[in-house]
Amino acid sequence: MAEFDWHAERADLQGLAQLDRSPEGEGIDLKAVRQYRQAQLRREMENHGIDAVILSDPVNIRYATGTRNMQVFSMRNGPSRYLVLTADRSILFEFTGCLHLADGFETVDEVRPAKTASFVAAGPKIAEREVAWAREMAGLVEELAGKRATVGLERMNAGAAIALRDAGLHIVDAQAPVEMARAIKSAEEMKCVNASLRATERGVANLRAAIRPGLTEAELWSVLHQSVIAQNGDYVETRLLNAGARTNPWFQETSDKVIGENELIALDTDVVGCHGYYSDFSRTFHAGPGKPTPEQRELYRVAHEQVSHNLGILRPGLSFRDYAEGAWDIPEKYHANRYYLSAHGCGMTGEYPYLYHRGDFPDAGYDGEIRPGMTLCVESYIGEDGGKEGVKLEQQVLVTESGVELLSRFPFEEELLG
Repeated sequence: MAEFDWHAERADLQGLAQLDRSPEGEGIDLKAVRQYRQAQLRREMENHGIDAVILSDPVNIRYATGTRNMQVFSMRNGPSRYLVLTADRSILFEFTGCLHLADGFETVDEVRPAKTASFVAAGPKIAEREVAWAREMAGLVEELAGKRATVGLERMNAGAAIALRDAGLHIVDAQAPVEMARAIKSAEEMKCVNASLRATERGVANLRAAIRPGLTEAELWSVLHQSVIAQNGDYVETRLLNAGARTNPWFQETSDKVIGENELIALDTDVVGCHGYYSDFSRTFHAGPGKPTPEQRELYRVAHEQVSHNLGILRPGLSFRDYAEGAWDIPEKYHANRYYLSAHGCGMTGEYPYLYHRGDFPDAGYDGEIRPGMTLCVESYIGEDGGKEGVKLEQQVLVTESGVELLSRFPFEEELLG
């Protein structure tokens, strides 16, 4: 694998030249991306016997239409914008005062004002608001898809979902068709994935260059945010940068802990970046000024071995069960602190499928098939239970007709690999 020249990439950002990442400059046909995604969703709706979906998850609305508006706000305050999609109609209900944001999208046939059905918006009249909202939706679905339409929901307030059922709709879960649609990427969609990754790698290069003992975890982590936002990315979905003893166990959120000399610094990017696509790779660094210890190098070597082995067995047509059987065997001393997954799907966020470790498969795993067009993230966390430090590594790949293509290009640490 060719080394990624992060020094050159960092130099490219002088003067914030990437403030507006033009899709034309990247050679991406975003109209083709939107049309492919909407067609994918409609195909899966038909496969699952669903006549209409009411989508309220802002990531799924963006997938189905390309429209976005206050993504994080919309996740929390809802349904405040939602989409009704049938086999031949797409009606977006947009947040108050925001109807103009969907202008020019060929994936939206009509925009109407949303009626937010939440306690924050309606107070003690929430039940009345939900019933009125449900009646409006039921009437629209009947108009578009008939009286006996099957309607899929993927995320909804309990009261709103119950009111929809009481309004006479046949309600089913829309998660399966949405996830199955999102799992297979088009060639044009992959241009968006790669644009997001290149921008995130620039941010990680800036973060790596800024490492020095005396900074807090949060100060260092903010370097990634600044670069992602300056390149027109969206947000970072988690808080996963830790140093020293806070690298073990994993999943300790970034804090004001001061980075000490010669500590390990572990990062999981989890960036919702350019065009709304997820850049998800992990790296572990050494704070210096001295050299890594033998113990630090061993943790890193083992994590690198796990990722390399599991990348090596991925191929199209492999079942999830057979992947679990062939995946790297975690040594007993690292088993208790293992990462909860061996690999997972990746698109506009983390998504289907989850690929579990062999030992976890009987309880947590499910079967399926690794298919061309899937983008997967292969994970490793290595740290002993009660150990001083740990190492997090992860690579993002595309499954092709003949194998896998490495998407995440940020280099591993030679001094830690030894």
